[in-house]
Amino acid sequence: MRTRRLTMAQALVGFLKNQFVERDGQRNKFFAGAWGMFGHGNIAGIGQALQQNPDFPYYLCRNEQGAVHIATAYAKARNRKATFVCTSSIGPGATNMITGAATATVNRIPVLLLPGDIFARRNVAPVLQQLESEHSQDISVNDAFRPVSRYWDRIYRPEQLISSLPELMRVLISPAQTGAATLALPQDVQVEAFDYPEELFEPRVWHIPRAEADRALLERAADWIRASRCPLIVAGGGVQFSEATGELAQFVSQTGIPAGETQAGKGSLPFDHAQNLGAIGVTGTPGANIAAREADLVIAIGTRMADFTTASKTAFQNPAVRFININAAEIDAYKHAGLPLVCDARTALQHLASALAGYRVEQPYLARVAAWKEQWEKETDRIFGLRHGPPISQGEVIGAVNRASSARDVVVSAAGSLPGDLHKLWRARQPNSYHMEYGYSCMGYEIAGGLGVKMADPSRDVYVMVGDGSFLMMSSEIVSSIQEGYKLNIVLLDNHGYGSIGGLSRSIGSHGFGTDYRFRSAQSGQLDGEHLPVNFVKLAEGMGAYAVRAVTREDFERAIEQMRNHDRTTVVVVEVDKEMRVPGYESWWDVPVSEVSEMESVRQARAKYEQARKKERRHEIAVPADVTVN
Repeated sequence: MRTRRLTMAQALVGFLKNQFVERDGQRNKFFAGAWGMFGHGNIAGIGQALQQNPDFPYYLCRNEQGAVHIATAYAKARNRKATFVCTSSIGPGATNMITGAATATVNRIPVLLLPGDIFARRNVAPVLQQLESEHSQDISVNDAFRPVSRYWDRIYRPEQLISSLPELMRVLISPAQTGAATLALPQDVQVEAFDYPEELFEPRVWHIPRAEADRALLERAADWIRASRCPLIVAGGGVQFSEATGELAQFVSQTGIPAGETQAGKGSLPFDHAQNLGAIGVTGTPGANIAAREADLVIAIGTRMADFTTASKTAFQNPAVRFININAAEIDAYKHAGLPLVCDARTALQHLASALAGYRVEQPYLARVAAWKEQWEKETDRIFGLRHGPPISQGEVIGAVNRASSARDVVVSAAGSLPGDLHKLWRARQPNSYHMEYGYSCMGYEIAGGLGVKMADPSRDVYVMVGDGSFLMMSSEIVSSIQEGYKLNIVLLDNHGYGSIGGLSRSIGSHGFGTDYRFRSAQSGQLDGEHLPVNFVKLAEGMGAYAVRAVTREDFERAIEQMRNHDRTTVVVVEVDKEMRVPGYESWWDVPVSEVSEMESVRQARAKYEQARKKERRHEIAVPADVTVN
């Protein structure tokens, strides 16, 4: 057997750069390179290996968490068919990546994390940044990655790499089990040499399968659909990851069944498709939520049915409601006592379309769907057309950006009130033009994520919409966008604090406590003094971006139009009135309110909460008689 003598780190990079994935006859490299920062835990090993492999590009980030967000957004924009490697030193460099790892795993997006680790030989312990334990020598901060990783391993000997690498690839390419994969790399083992078999470095193609559902269950699903009077589709991110948006459009046009979209599923249908009722759930439209409340059959496609989608289990109120769950992951396919179609979304839609030839929902239901759509378009136009302020409203800002963008452009956001308003209002015209991280709702994702989206397809303009809270938490990847020449259009909404949580605080009777950016008052001792004078324009300019502040609606519209004329990342700062909110429609979210309090406002909120909770349902215990559950 021919071998090649390499360090463990050199062998690792040599393997990674030769991994390919294939689906539907299309093949591409799986790893686009490595993001990260070097320290004593990885510079001599992974750092040296990357240096001698210029065909596997290295990108310098400003925060290790930001690197993972870039990789996650890139992989999501590529429909999970490509990703980045992220590397760090030991200690704080590694633990900075944990939040990013959780974000990737919650959203089921593949990223590979290579944190440096303490010495395997142990004789020099404790090393700099080592966490010591009196109970075990076999522990480091990298063990904290275990619960937020889909695959985790520590490489104690260089030859262990040979068996570990195929396992991590198995997980990363899985349609059902993907997420963060972590290889903890002791810094001494990274530089140890071994005679690796040449076969390890041969190009390898991993096929991404399109699993098919059980035929008997497909037939039963078709029977359920034919028997329903008011069925509803809930389109999740799995529709886009499966690249089944065309099949979904054909299926809903054929059957007339309306669809509501989750955050990850938004863009599965064009906003103006006749069967698209728009956002569903806590941040949903009136029509989608009324349809959910009345539905006798819910067809969930590629969604986890999380609490925002189900309105904390209050969305589906029909006593006879049943669920068909199309999902690659068993855990989701069996939710809500549903009929589990454990399969690929595209294949399921193709089979159901064939089985339902000649079926179409009744005309009165079609007429109601059309009326709901018309009413929502009028409501969206009303919100976009407000002449509030200054400060202007957040809805007006969204409308201006939506009008200025083209169909191919991508809007990116994550935490705060923006995702909810964007979910309702953004008029998505193409798949993958709406990129929201709302599985983990991670503050700080927005700008790093925007960079990952731009790198995935540089031909598409990217509009990052970010609140002042998230911007202050992690804006440093603006520097990385300047470094790499990827222009981002960043819209920074300044509402002097945490607008979303401030509103939530008021809804539970707490008057926005601790959510505003204010000086501490000498009189009250609380943070209720004047607003902090943060100059976001100077902050952005200091990182190399072009930046302006807009005050009036007209100022903002001009600034958005002029964004396209700049050749580098551009930031438009606009103050918004956080009390001028986009309403909620026909929905509720379970946020517990204190059962006892000296505050009358809290007691009143508790009374409303107890009434609302009565609508919560336990769908999992209502197993239909003709369903067999494992």
